Parts: sequence; C-alpha cells; structure tokens
Amino acid sequence: MDKEGSFKGPMIVLIISMLIAAFWNQLDSVSAVLDPTAGALLNWNLTQGMIILIFILSVIMTLAQKYATDQEALREMKKEQKILQEEMKKYKEHPEKMMELQKESFKFMMPMMKLGMRPIIYTGIPIILFFRWFMDVFTILGDPKFFGIFNWFWFYLVGSIIFSSILRKVWKVA
Repeated sequence: MDKEGSFKGPMIVLIISMLIAAFWNQLDSVSAVLDPTAGALLNWNLTQGMIILIFILSVIMTLAQKYATDQEALREMKKEQKILQEEMKKYKEHPEKMMELQKESFKFMMPMMKLGMRPIIYTGIPIILFFRWFMDVFTILGDPKFFGIFNWFWFYLVGSIIFSSILRKVWKVA
C-alpha cells in the first residue's frame, strides 16, 4: 500500500489510466465483462438501470473513502479547519490576523488532499473503465437524455453526488 503522504499510488493509477485510454480499442475484455452485467441493467430499463449502476458505484467509492483513509485524522483536521474559519470570520477587519489564520489553514490542505487521494488507488481504474464503457454505450444508443435533459455524464454526476452524500452520512464517512 501507499506510504502515508506519498503520491506514488495515485501517479501509478494516472499512468495506467492514460494507457487504458490509449489502448481502449484493444481492451475487448472490458466490454466482455460489462456488456452482460452492467449492459443488462441498461437494456432492462435505461433510467432505472443507470440509477442502480450509479448507486453501486457510489457504494464502492464511499466504502473506499471510508476504509482507505484515516477517518479520525480527517475528522480532526476538518474540526481544526472549522475552528480556523470561525476565527477568520471574527477577524475580517484585521488583514494581518487574517493572513496568519490563512497560513495556519493552508497547513491542513496538503495532508487532507493526500489522505483524500488514497482511495483513488483502489477506485481510479475501475471508474475510468466504467466511464469509457459508458461513453461507448451511450454513443451507440444515440446519447439518450435522462429525464429529458441530462446526458449520461450529468445524470451520473448528479446521481453520484446525491447517493454519496446520503451514504457518507449513513456510514459516517469524514
């Protein structure tokens, strides 16, 4: 596993992702796996199948976020940032104190980002495979609109935000 604070894992995922994009047409096995499974859901009912797929992907992403990160450390950093933000509100009229508080706040940004990127090691490649497969499937289907307005990407994005928000609250994910 990735060392605490290392970007090596996410960088490897990024490189593999670029290779997947470059050699997508040679990856017949992806379609061979997703067509009879995820494709069957979309063939059954496009909207409901897509909602089920979004939910499944959101569950996977949320579980990865919960178990691949140090939840206690993230909660503690978020609590500290909230305290700093409240302090900043008090000192709006004092630029020198605001700068000091902002410097303090920036100290949390890099560790939080590093902790937040750890789940990418586990979920990055599967999500990229799904997205690329979605692009192919919905292109073949003539780019259908969900609820008359959303293309597949926006429908996925809105749906995943909704499901992820609910799941994060239910499972108490920082």
